[in-house]
Amino acid sequence: MNHFPKLLSSQIGFDVAETLLEGFDRHYRNFRDAAIRAKTLFEAGDWHGLQKLARDRIASYDDRVKECVIRLEDEFDAENIGDEVWQQIKLHYIGLLTHHHQPECAETFFNSVCCKILHRSYFNNDFIFVRPVISTEYLENDEPAAKPTFRAYYPGKDGLAATLERIVTNFQLEPPFENLTRDVECAMQSIHETYGTFTEAANFQVHVLSSLFFRNKAAYIIGRIINGELVLPFAIPVRHVKPGLLALDTVLLKREQLLIIFSFSHSYFLVDMEVPSAYVEFLGTIMPGKPKGEIYTSLGLQKQGKNLFYRDLLHHLSHSSDPFIIAPGIKGLVMIVFTLPSFPYVFKLIKDSFPPPKDTTREKIQEKYLLVKRHDRLGRMADTLEYSSVALPVSRLDEALIRELEKEAPSMIEYEGDNLVIRHVYIERRMVPLNVFLQNGSEADVEHAIKEYGDAVKELMQANIFPGDMLYKNFGVTRQGRVVFYDYDEIEYLTDCNVRHVPAPRNEEDEMAAEPWYTVGPHDIFPETYGTFLLGDPSVRKHFMRHHADFFNPALWQRHKDHLLKGELPDFFPYDQNIRFCVRYPGRFTDSDDAPGNHGGSARAA
Repeated sequence: MNHFPKLLSSQIGFDVAETLLEGFDRHYRNFRDAAIRAKTLFEAGDWHGLQKLARDRIASYDDRVKECVIRLEDEFDAENIGDEVWQQIKLHYIGLLTHHHQPECAETFFNSVCCKILHRSYFNNDFIFVRPVISTEYLENDEPAAKPTFRAYYPGKDGLAATLERIVTNFQLEPPFENLTRDVECAMQSIHETYGTFTEAANFQVHVLSSLFFRNKAAYIIGRIINGELVLPFAIPVRHVKPGLLALDTVLLKREQLLIIFSFSHSYFLVDMEVPSAYVEFLGTIMPGKPKGEIYTSLGLQKQGKNLFYRDLLHHLSHSSDPFIIAPGIKGLVMIVFTLPSFPYVFKLIKDSFPPPKDTTREKIQEKYLLVKRHDRLGRMADTLEYSSVALPVSRLDEALIRELEKEAPSMIEYEGDNLVIRHVYIERRMVPLNVFLQNGSEADVEHAIKEYGDAVKELMQANIFPGDMLYKNFGVTRQGRVVFYDYDEIEYLTDCNVRHVPAPRNEEDEMAAEPWYTVGPHDIFPETYGTFLLGDPSVRKHFMRHHADFFNPALWQRHKDHLLKGELPDFFPYDQNIRFCVRYPGRFTDSDDAPGNHGGSARAA
């Protein structure tokens, strides 16, 4: 099939391009259907259904890629198509994207399929989209009666309060609000406390994205207030007060708050977008400086985010000269971790073998990382970008790093010309390891970090996650000062763990023994023993016992496990609970039992 007549090869190129685009369009229909379904599940308060929907959607992309690869192999013998035809396929595909509403994502789907078929030597701009071709600038849905990316409201006539109420009701959520007027009054008070009274400029307006953002038990309204040269972001989480009634939980008005709810440590939103690039553009105006790749990822388009990240990495490499080095800190038994000091990420490579006491395999570790990818991360577990066949210039690798790779993971690397190709790698946002932060921090820093650590582990418990290895070195501190877990090789579901008390020693020999005098099963956990490796520093111990004395009580762990076994899902808040309207303005909530969130339990502020 390498020597088609010109007309025949052109027709095959067009047919393959059409097949590729049909595969992407099917994926994106499923993606949008999931977001539409999320609204129905939110209205019904079906939280388990929402969790399953979010998990299934993450797996859907790879399933569509596999389907497309199989179809191309069956119908076109894709592996044996020649170079000239593959170049024609790309050109035809570009033509098909001229009026497409998700061209950037369709280009990424093309890459995903072709990288399953073509050899790595074809990973250049002649055959795949190393660089984007179709511009998404000013792209909008121009179909008749189409829903715009955002709606513009002009409060000048009716006032901002009436405008906010109209914004909420325009989403046409099925359950009624318990007291929307009260909630809008709380929102107005928060706005005035934050920004003062508005002196309205001629262009005073409010822009609101047309779709709700669903995650956990909340639906977020995302928008911006424009007044003169000011662009003021806001996000309003809508939650169930009780079955069948809704309320506005708070209003988030600071860029830092939005950065947290859109952060790499949270699960992806379910949001319906006809033109995703327009949503990303809008969100970039209220979170300036946040990379577009991270915004795409937070919207559930993680493959597009991954593609943009890789382009950013290549661009950074061409405009920097510092070497990749072994990441500072305590070396792990399972992973080689390295970093580029001028680039805020770490690269994690599974070693070929693991010394005792580690008893695991590469396949099991990859399963753990996939578990985290599909689980509700609650702002407490770092998302990872997973790559195959990553080529890095040998000249940019520190000698000590090269020796480490050759010694610990020779099966995962190969030399190809001037490059070292890594067969499989995870990439995460770089954080300050918690143990390093505790060593170098002030007394106030230590107290904050220890409280955050305890909160993080307790929230992971409530999400059915047992971290396994809870040493401080396996947690990091983000730029916002939040503690996030990032080492997943020993992670387990809490419901699979057997929570146990340490049996009383039978005699003096038991008390003095270096090893446990009691049997320990593979899924047994003993919270009473955690103080041995967590409380060695007197300052750490003081703050730990002040904020989390219950941490070492097996009853705490068992209680969370029991709630999970009953199917209960607690509330989680990716913002300080003190800013919730029911806490901040308690006088307006006459019955505390009806205050938002006082049903089904409550988690600490995420």
